[in-house]
Amino acid sequence: MIPAKVTAAVAALDGPASAWLYDPGVFGERLASVRAAMPAWTVLYAMKACANPAIVAAAARDADGIECASGGELAAARAAGARRLAFSGPAKTPADLAAAAACDTPLCVHVESVRELAPLAAGGFAGPVAVRVNRGRALPGSHQMTGAPTPFGMDEPAALAAVDRALELGLDVAGFHLHAVSNCLDAPAYAAHVADALAWARRAAAGRFALRYVNVGGGLGADPRGDVIDLGALAGALAGVSAPGVELVIEPGRYLAAPAGWYAAEVVDVKTVAGQAFAVVRGGTHHFRLPAAWGYSHPFEVVPGPRTGPVLSDAEVRVCGELCTPRDVLNAGQHVAAIGAGDRLVFANAGAYGWEISHDRFLGHPGPDLVVID
Repeated sequence: MIPAKVTAAVAALDGPASAWLYDPGVFGERLASVRAAMPAWTVLYAMKACANPAIVAAAARDADGIECASGGELAAARAAGARRLAFSGPAKTPADLAAAAACDTPLCVHVESVRELAPLAAGGFAGPVAVRVNRGRALPGSHQMTGAPTPFGMDEPAALAAVDRALELGLDVAGFHLHAVSNCLDAPAYAAHVADALAWARRAAAGRFALRYVNVGGGLGADPRGDVIDLGALAGALAGVSAPGVELVIEPGRYLAAPAGWYAAEVVDVKTVAGQAFAVVRGGTHHFRLPAAWGYSHPFEVVPGPRTGPVLSDAEVRVCGELCTPRDVLNAGQHVAAIGAGDRLVFANAGAYGWEISHDRFLGHPGPDLVVID
């Protein structure tokens, strides 16, 4: 059910409407639930999930810090007033590394390659570094970062060699970054990843440096169709995990941002072609690419508008956008009691990897409105 304040904001949009709507309060509620389940953990917001300024401002205020994956994100997080930063990403440029070295906000660099070490040392970086490691079994989720060769981080031998090289250069090696998966809905599997990551980090650091930082990455699942990881089950599974003297860090993105965003698109036409009912909207995958990228149908609700023209009733309708491609599909088939031009469709649980990953320049259509709900 769409919250009443979201429905009101959608109804107030100028037509033909296409908009992203964000509620930082929902983001804060999700963040509080993570803190309740993992009270001893440091929580960094993975900004890549949603970079809307209102969401980033809420993260800067309420999270322990923000995890960034580009120089642009680093600058935006600093401008938002984040108290603490982490800097990830496999393709850091010399300019990125120089910005990290010059950063006056507490910053941990997640080193993805030995290539990053010398520029950090040469730039006088005095903050901690954590070596990103690609190890362990693949976890259930939408995107596996480990369990197979990927460009993220280093395998175990290379990671340990990078630790030795960082120490030779005088860098402050604090620990390891072990981000393994995106969108994991399996709480026991995620808890096993945490325990395994911590045990491996202790072994890897022994005799090399004093381990004080283990970041297990993000991956708390929030499927756009509604399923979420069971935080209660995760908390129970983690009850026996302890790490005296080691800061345990998690960096959720999707779990925090997904329920805090809605995509709204106005129906501009309805028709039936060869027995298939279509609703064509002002907007589409150039604003909300995730359904096409993942190949799923994103659920929607109809906010009735002043309908003009024909109305389809009791129909299984396919929702398509305004692009000149048959792949511009937001939902391949959902039953509606009635739908017509002038109605507005609202796609909930859309705030993560929505607008940020979309190809908005295709065909030069106008962009969506960006609305913040208080």
